[in-house]
Amino acid sequence: MKFENFKMPDYDHFEKELLQLLKENEEHIEALLENPEKEYRSFVRPYMETFERLDLFFTPLSHLNSVENSDKTQKAYESSLPHLSRYHTKLSQNVDLYRAFSKITGEDRAQNEVVRLELRDFKLSGVDLPKEKKGRLEEIDLRLSELSNRFSQNLLDATNAYELIIENPKDVEGIPPNDLAMAEMERDGKKVWRFTLQIPSYMAYMTYGPNRNIREELYRAYVTRAPQNQEVIDEILRLRDEKAKILGFDHFSELSLATKMAPDDDAVIDFLNELSKDALPHGEKEAQKLRKLARKDGIEKIESYDVAFYSEKLKKMELDFDDEMTRPYFEQGRVLQGLLDFVEELFGVDFKEVKVPVWNEKVRVFDLRKSKNSFARIYFDLEARKSKRGGAWMNDWQTYHEDDKDREHPASAFVVCNFPPSSDKTPSLLRHDDVVTLFHEMGHAIHHLFSKVKERFVSGIHGVEWDVVEFPSQFLENFSYARPVLERFARHIETDEPMPSELFEKIEKSRNFLAAMGMLRQIEFALFDFMLHQKLYQGEEIQALLDSLRERLSLIKPPSYNRFQWGFAHIFAGGYAAGYYSYKWAEVLSADAFFACFGKEKEEIKKDMAKGYLHHILEKGASAPMRELYHEWLGRDPDPMALLHLYGLAGRKISL
Repeated sequence: MKFENFKMPDYDHFEKELLQLLKENEEHIEALLENPEKEYRSFVRPYMETFERLDLFFTPLSHLNSVENSDKTQKAYESSLPHLSRYHTKLSQNVDLYRAFSKITGEDRAQNEVVRLELRDFKLSGVDLPKEKKGRLEEIDLRLSELSNRFSQNLLDATNAYELIIENPKDVEGIPPNDLAMAEMERDGKKVWRFTLQIPSYMAYMTYGPNRNIREELYRAYVTRAPQNQEVIDEILRLRDEKAKILGFDHFSELSLATKMAPDDDAVIDFLNELSKDALPHGEKEAQKLRKLARKDGIEKIESYDVAFYSEKLKKMELDFDDEMTRPYFEQGRVLQGLLDFVEELFGVDFKEVKVPVWNEKVRVFDLRKSKNSFARIYFDLEARKSKRGGAWMNDWQTYHEDDKDREHPASAFVVCNFPPSSDKTPSLLRHDDVVTLFHEMGHAIHHLFSKVKERFVSGIHGVEWDVVEFPSQFLENFSYARPVLERFARHIETDEPMPSELFEKIEKSRNFLAAMGMLRQIEFALFDFMLHQKLYQGEEIQALLDSLRERLSLIKPPSYNRFQWGFAHIFAGGYAAGYYSYKWAEVLSADAFFACFGKEKEEIKKDMAKGYLHHILEKGASAPMRELYHEWLGRDPDPMALLHLYGLAGRKISL
């Protein structure tokens, strides 16, 4: 198997090279259609190979536009979007392709699933619509891709444009030394501290910053970023609504669910509302504790910009714990090695670090091997920098599959985070939250990299229903709270002493600290997203919808100037439109699967169950719907009560 080496694009000629590749792909597909003998192996496999070639060429640019953003990446990326949109629309509306797939039968379950999903997607692309409506769909898809990119770029530009300079040392008292060192700088011959809207910097002040006025100033800047995105949002929603109606759906949420596990709108809304009913009584008790603590400081009405600060204080009081206590034990390199060691032991693979071309000197690359034979490759880009968009994600590049000549092709993926940068003087020390994030993204990565499915369209993360794509990431994330796992790498940066027992216990207890408020926040986002796509909302109607949900679910109401939607990149610049509920839906599967592999009472990993999870879930990709794969593993459907048990909120029975 041959791995692609990462290489920087030729920005000056990228558009020309892309157009040439698209032309070659189109010619190849036309030649396939002209062949009267269309069988799966001779038609579908070479057709899928055109998608792999395109991903190998274009993914590096889209990746660089997120991790090394510059005028050059933006220009090349934006100029590519219209060509890609037209290309994919033309394919998805090609009647000859649709007819060819409708006559093909696969030789096994995975091949038949490829055919089923392709026929479904052709219909969802309007393949059987009149020419005029097809043309309008093409215009909509092109415009939506442009708007999504503009939303993301507006957000990144607004984040990078802001800084807050603090001159008074009293205003940074209590902020952890690591965060202070990152913020410290000299301006006009004077020591000052610079805070930005980059998450590590922003959260440092919101969590520990003693000056309430500064916290509000930072918070206001963060929740009002990119006001120009309001116009972008309005147009995105109009186009999504129009697209859904052209395709015969009443609204966009119905179109979204056509490719998901959830059966209909009511199932999603009922699921979220039932969860909220269980969480609300617990959440009110949690909010009362924060209010009481704030009143001790003379604050009669606690605000959103106080929540992180008083949550941290409350955690220290109740658990004698704050995330800074764990930082000396979680040096980034050691955490990564510990994670790799754990995955090795759990799933019977090994990781070998390799020196190959990368886009930044901080990037580390590993080959995944079995019996010393490499079958996949993973790139880790873990540290924050100005040219990188915020957040954390996994991006797939190569996909494991067999081509029409039965040659195997390996998988590769990028794991990206925004951890505190390391330097010659300062190591990158992680909060436990950062450790959780790394485990989460690794869960996505191994879902893609461990695939043994030979058909590209259903291998790895390809073809997986969107509302269960978070299942493997959340499953692995759960182990980041398990003491037997943390013991592998939690050692003090200076003394090399292992983390003390009481600190492990505090980390475990911290999982459910303010868990109900956290769950209600996610439910609020999920209901806002889903209801926003059940009819057409515009302008102030969007804020009114969000406000109505906050009345019911926000126990500490955000200030009226909060414009969360301007930064809601998951649904306006990502793939989660009418799908943000997926995080909670998938969490039911991940909690149930975790308890199957890691007992509720004894803290020990059940290796036989983990082996079954590898075989039935990770290695099977989307070769069958997830409900089927899950049932084949455990012999039953997922148990929704597992989610409530995980967070200590068990109450009434709920269902998927």
